[in-house]
Amino acid sequence: MAENVIDRIFDLFEQFGSLSYGEDATQVQHALQTAQLARRDRCSDALIAAALLHDIGQFIDDAGNAAESHGIDARHENAGSAFLGGFFPRAVTEPVRLHVAAKRYLCAIDPDYLAGLSRASALSLALQGGAMSADEIRAFEAEPFFDDAVTLRRFDDMGKQPDWHVPDLSSYRPLLQSQLRPVD
Repeated sequence: MAENVIDRIFDLFEQFGSLSYGEDATQVQHALQTAQLARRDRCSDALIAAALLHDIGQFIDDAGNAAESHGIDARHENAGSAFLGGFFPRAVTEPVRLHVAAKRYLCAIDPDYLAGLSRASALSLALQGGAMSADEIRAFEAEPFFDDAVTLRRFDDMGKQPDWHVPDLSSYRPLLQSQLRPVD
């Protein structure tokens, strides 16, 4: 059963990976580039998996089109984390769940970060609640996977290059298999 989730993930990338959701890179390019940045930075396998899968929730219930087409936040980070949660450990699912909060956090603490957001990220930021308040910052910094979420977020922002060719999705199958939780 757990092995089937990797096939399901690959099917979702096959079905929705060519979409761009307002960015210059497609969703599959973005996911692969974000994961490559984590690999290049010698992150843990769990964080590399999270980097690859951080936007999987965009593919669920048309969440990826929600901001641009409907002007709403579909909370893709929660949908993605919930989808992955039955199969992967928290070291994978929590950075996925927290990557939007990490954007809001970075916007609150770093004006240069805010100024550097892509057009699509700036649009979604407004729908996601904008920069964090002081209370939200303190709560976010107390999250067990705070550091991984911020690291993932920085890779997320850098992984949007339309002409950067990186290893393909199939190269991540062994890594994803290694991260699957044991079946009870």
